[in-house]
Amino acid sequence: MKKVTTVFWVSIVLSIIFVLWGAFFPAILGNVMDVTLGFFLENFGWFYQLAATFFLVFALYLIFSKYGKIKLGQDGDKPEFSRPTWFAMLFSAGMGIGLLFFGVSEPISHFASPPFISGGTDEAAILSLRYTYLHWGFHAWAIYATIALGIAYFKFRKGYPGLMSAALYPLLGEKVKGRTGIVIDVVAVFATIFGVCASLGLGAAQINGGLSYLTGIPNNFSIQFLIIAIVTVLFMISAGTGIKRGIKYLSNTNLVLAVLLFIAVITLGPTIFLMDLFTTTFGSYIQNLPAMGLRLAPFDLDSAAWLQGWTIFYWAWWIAWAPFVGTFIARVSRGRTVREFVIAVLVIPTIVCALWFCVFGGTGIFMEYNLGLDISAQPLETALFYVYEQLPFSSILAFITIFLISTFFITSADSATFVLGMQTTNGSTEPPNVVKFSWGIILAASAVVLMASGGLEAIQTTIIVSAFPLTFVLIMMTFAMLKAFKEETKPQPDPTTESRRFRKRRYRENTNPSS
Repeated sequence: MKKVTTVFWVSIVLSIIFVLWGAFFPAILGNVMDVTLGFFLENFGWFYQLAATFFLVFALYLIFSKYGKIKLGQDGDKPEFSRPTWFAMLFSAGMGIGLLFFGVSEPISHFASPPFISGGTDEAAILSLRYTYLHWGFHAWAIYATIALGIAYFKFRKGYPGLMSAALYPLLGEKVKGRTGIVIDVVAVFATIFGVCASLGLGAAQINGGLSYLTGIPNNFSIQFLIIAIVTVLFMISAGTGIKRGIKYLSNTNLVLAVLLFIAVITLGPTIFLMDLFTTTFGSYIQNLPAMGLRLAPFDLDSAAWLQGWTIFYWAWWIAWAPFVGTFIARVSRGRTVREFVIAVLVIPTIVCALWFCVFGGTGIFMEYNLGLDISAQPLETALFYVYEQLPFSSILAFITIFLISTFFITSADSATFVLGMQTTNGSTEPPNVVKFSWGIILAASAVVLMASGGLEAIQTTIIVSAFPLTFVLIMMTFAMLKAFKEETKPQPDPTTESRRFRKRRYRENTNPSS
């Protein structure tokens, strides 16, 4: 425990207080969260909307700017991982469980109850996927790219600790080494905890829902608690093997299984319809991206509530996840250039997410729109399995899905313990196992407490609240990077010119009569 910092002890104490509060007074915690959630959604939706758009504009600017050639590391550094492995690792950490949980349930939910227009129509089908792409596309990955780039640049190029606070050194100077830095890093730790808890809660709920759908076991909190306990043991075993073994192998396994599942659904489902739908909806997404990224509904209370519950929640979730995903992506991205990094993190996952949601969500929409099946009436955690039931080899698909959810669950939690360990050991790229195990227990306990206090809505509240102060930190990080990039690319004086000037000055001094 010699490597731990003040951030570790402060975060651990506050986390234990939170867990005990939820364990002994769950009703009070739930009521406080309800009030807090309403306050932030009603008063700060505009702020999250503007912030998400700002990060996307910043990422696009870096791709086309002169700073794109800067390397995330020393000039001779080579990437530590191959591109396929690198992509698998960032993707498993970045989305994982959410793709399976929301793959069918989000598009079909938007299809049945869209904002601004009537549900159940062909226009609703296009709008449903367009907004799903918005939530999981360029804006989300721009948030991840911003923080990951900042941490990777200052860690590998400048030699600073891999901490959120260290990335603000160009703006705050030595303050990042004192109380200001501690506050920033504690905020990042708590955002990470609550952001990851959302995935753990979703994963436990869908594993339980899938098993209930297939075997008839109860779908309740007790089973979900047992699932979290089992997976906690598994991801702590994985965490003990280190990033180059456990996380790497699990990430590659996840990618292979996800590709197999994707191919199976697009092949067994309405293939031509899905390809036509993707072409139409992705084009519509690109065309309407600026308007959707800034659209709120001040004159339409129903649409305003929809945007708060979906779009604003997603922006807060991605921001809360950003320290976790960003630190992890930064750790595995040494040796990449700024341009290569931003393009890979921003563009490729967006296209993959859009394809995924079109295939899974589009299949659900096809079944409801053309076959009359009531997909939208299914619970969020079982909608995917209901769609499988209409396809050949449904039991095999369901089994692969449950296994994939479990491995995504383990990968996300494993990566989170590594990141939390890194954040609380002064940016160590090899945090001690005892630190990672401590955070593994805290993550599991927090997820259980939040689900007991109010389920996924309680988790939603903690995400939105914890993301609020962190958003300001991320905005400051963008300006810190620009300041550092500008300094690095500043034209250096020509040594030949400097030498000539020196000789002329020396000649004048030697020939000046007054000298």
